[in-house]
Amino acid sequence: MNSEEKSKAKVNKNSELLINVTPSEARVALVEDGSLREVHIERRTKRGLVGNIYKGKISRVLPGMQAAFVDIGLDKAAFLHASDIVPHTECVAEVEKGNFVVRDIAELVKQGQFIMVQVVKDPLGTKGARLTTDITLPSRYLVFMPGASHVGVSQRIEFSERDRLKAIAEPFVDEDGGFIIRTAAEGVGEEELKQDAAFLRRVWQKVIERRRRKGACLLYQDLPLQVRIVRDFAGANLEKVRVDAQRIYKELVQFADEFMPQIASKIEHYEGSEPIFELYDVENESKRALERKVELKSGGYLIIDQTEAMTTIDINTGAFVGHRNLEETIFNTNLEATKAIARQLRLRNLGGIIIIDFIDMINEDHKQRVLNSLQANLDKDKVKTSVSGFSGLGLVEMTRKRTRESLEHVLCEPCGVCQGSGSIKTVDTVSYEIFREVIRLNKTYDADEFILYCSPSVHQSLTGDESHLVAELEVYVNKRIRVNVEPMYPQNKYDVVMI
Repeated sequence: MNSEEKSKAKVNKNSELLINVTPSEARVALVEDGSLREVHIERRTKRGLVGNIYKGKISRVLPGMQAAFVDIGLDKAAFLHASDIVPHTECVAEVEKGNFVVRDIAELVKQGQFIMVQVVKDPLGTKGARLTTDITLPSRYLVFMPGASHVGVSQRIEFSERDRLKAIAEPFVDEDGGFIIRTAAEGVGEEELKQDAAFLRRVWQKVIERRRRKGACLLYQDLPLQVRIVRDFAGANLEKVRVDAQRIYKELVQFADEFMPQIASKIEHYEGSEPIFELYDVENESKRALERKVELKSGGYLIIDQTEAMTTIDINTGAFVGHRNLEETIFNTNLEATKAIARQLRLRNLGGIIIIDFIDMINEDHKQRVLNSLQANLDKDKVKTSVSGFSGLGLVEMTRKRTRESLEHVLCEPCGVCQGSGSIKTVDTVSYEIFREVIRLNKTYDADEFILYCSPSVHQSLTGDESHLVAELEVYVNKRIRVNVEPMYPQNKYDVVMI
């Protein structure tokens, strides 16, 4: 067993899926060794799009970006780059010596053209969905690739097992397409793979039939969250799958009986009086995953800031003073932080560029051990990650594949007061802005009196400790100034009314 398989075996120990489904949303929690590792949320009005197949219409071609915008029936146009248009689709590109050569986007697609595409990334922030013409259809053990003529095998499967599975699957390949054998297929027999292949071909035929419909439309939608998660985690040696909704429990058992009989007996209907997400403190852990500060057991802590461009993670010793010397204290804090960072990335589903600012270390051996520990903990993550070494500034740069929105983006929105900046103007700053506005209006208009409407905190200042400033302003403008409180105003909002 190689190191990757060992880490995978470790992560699969004592794993449970907790599934909470209501009419408005579905939530799934992955718990390993009694600790929450992942949270997946899907709301009925905002279902994820990854895996969906659409008949889209090219709305605009952008030669300067080598991309096109595609109307797939959503509010925002989706994005298709030239590199995501593959040879065996209707957009035929050049092939030289067996290698795909990306041609100019203007040669591949035309405005107004209809094209079949699949979503590979959900809309994120201001960006529309990311598309590909490389269509794939997943099932329990196989992934169907329309137009392909080969069989691929997951690299996580041992070489001897790869050969066996490939020999079984190769006869399934025909003019319609080929297959990729998933990690979950390790150890399964020919009959199970054959059933999967037949199922995928039926689904593909449905897609082809729906493609005859007029206009942009949805051709295939991936399974609901609760079914999709069970399908994808079934090979993870789950001990239990607990479901709190009777109807969903029956659906999952029926699905498992047909496609995953080995896991059907592990699905349970949870009937406890305590809400299912109260088990293992999942509810509170989910809420803490939205906080900026993450406490470490030693007394140190992480500060996680998520922005449009990247996520930054800062490590601090906090109250941890160590037992030997400063260098050992720093090393131990950084070492502990690597485990917490890997867990938080999975729990918050943070993706894209991630910059980690470990506490500065002098010892090169310590640096390497911290990197090794970070990599070992990241190996437990099923999402692809890539870690660079320490930069000249002492920062560690890494990436984590991003296919769906982070937990924060799913559950939160920018603050209406600070607009997502995380800070607001002080009482003094707002007070002085008000004074400047009064002076400006006094010079521009002929008013007899000014009435200031402001937040409770600003009102308290202007009528209390800073009341002398209002009196001085009255003398300066030679007008009466009254200060009124507006209880519903946030601190940085005010109005100046002339009478």
